[in-house]
Amino acid sequence: MLLFGKLLRNLKAERLSRIDIACHSIEHTKGFAAAMAEALEKLEQQKRIGEEERKVAEASVNEMKKLKQKLKRRKWVNWETEDERKCTEAKRAAIDSSVEKIKRKKCAILLSYSGANYYGMQRNPGMETIEEELFKALLKHKWISNDAYGQAQMASFQRAARTDKGVSAARQVCSLKLPEALNIKAFNDDLPEQIRLFAVERVTKGFNAKGQCDARTYTYTMPSIAFADFEANANYETFRLSTAQLLKAKDILQKFEGTKNFHNFTSRKNYFDPSSKRFIMSFTCSDPFLSPHNVEFITVKVKGQSFMLHQIRKMVGLTVAIVRGHTDFSTLNKALSEERLDLPMAPGLGLVLDTVHYERYNERYGKDGIHNPLTWENHEQEIQQFVEQKILANIYETEYKEKPLLNWLETLPLHSYDVRNDENPPSSEDR
Repeated sequence: MLLFGKLLRNLKAERLSRIDIACHSIEHTKGFAAAMAEALEKLEQQKRIGEEERKVAEASVNEMKKLKQKLKRRKWVNWETEDERKCTEAKRAAIDSSVEKIKRKKCAILLSYSGANYYGMQRNPGMETIEEELFKALLKHKWISNDAYGQAQMASFQRAARTDKGVSAARQVCSLKLPEALNIKAFNDDLPEQIRLFAVERVTKGFNAKGQCDARTYTYTMPSIAFADFEANANYETFRLSTAQLLKAKDILQKFEGTKNFHNFTSRKNYFDPSSKRFIMSFTCSDPFLSPHNVEFITVKVKGQSFMLHQIRKMVGLTVAIVRGHTDFSTLNKALSEERLDLPMAPGLGLVLDTVHYERYNERYGKDGIHNPLTWENHEQEIQQFVEQKILANIYETEYKEKPLLNWLETLPLHSYDVRNDENPPSSEDR
């Protein structure tokens, strides 16, 4: 009996163990099924996404096929060019159709102006300049665009020479792109009386008023009393220059001719700076003549390839100082050497840009049957009239009333005409 009970208990325990194993197996089976279901769901979702991407790609391909069919009449199609064309068309569509399109070509213009009331030729914000008045008129008559008014380089603008405050010009030349149909008379009506545009000439596409200028000629007009001996008690209105003093002045002016180092005749230039060397072709002096106020004047004329800031006024100033006896010829020789000297600078009133020369351009293009030489011979009479009435008349009147040259002559004895004390001359080590 006991043996049977023990056997029964063993059978019951084995059955319970089997039931427990079966339960664990069922739970494991349920976890695997859930994971499989989740994986299948993710796979289905990826299939749906792939199907959508396929449909989008097919739509894009179909659209491209339609575009190719439209362009089928073209034998070759550069798709990069086509994209650029579409972009350009979109930009053009955005531009206001009311904006007038004006075809412009490179031209050279001839200007004359009296610089007495202006702060030079070049535009300067807040200052009254010749170019500011010029650009206002150019914009008003639509010779340039609004963008070119703000940025002159957009009109390819370039001046032949930059004149300083108070300096005038008889024949200034500028280059820029202008329309073909121009009304110069109407244009001048919108310019101040001190500025006149006399002519416009069509030039080559690559013409540059400054870069292709071979030489520039300046004049300096002043009372002849400037060449009087400083010890003589000369009268401003009755003084008449002697032949000896005139010859002395001409002799000094000739010493400047040729290629020399003019570092003493400008500011902030070192003797060893290559730009200090300039070529003076001629430097002459006219015979004395009387102004409308019966005051005797003379005019010196200098022609050179190019000039530095204040160079002409300092050359005139030293010439006057030597002729008057404040210093001698040795100062001129020293001024052209390495030493840094204290030299006077003549007033700006009498300085005038007389002519800008284009010999090489005229030789190459002036006779090609398309372009005219830039000599302006057909306008010489009206230019001379403007120079007499607006430039020289102002010089005569201002000198007679305010006497700026006489006031300047009184400062000549204050200069040392020797090595400057406030600045050490450059040595050979500066090389």
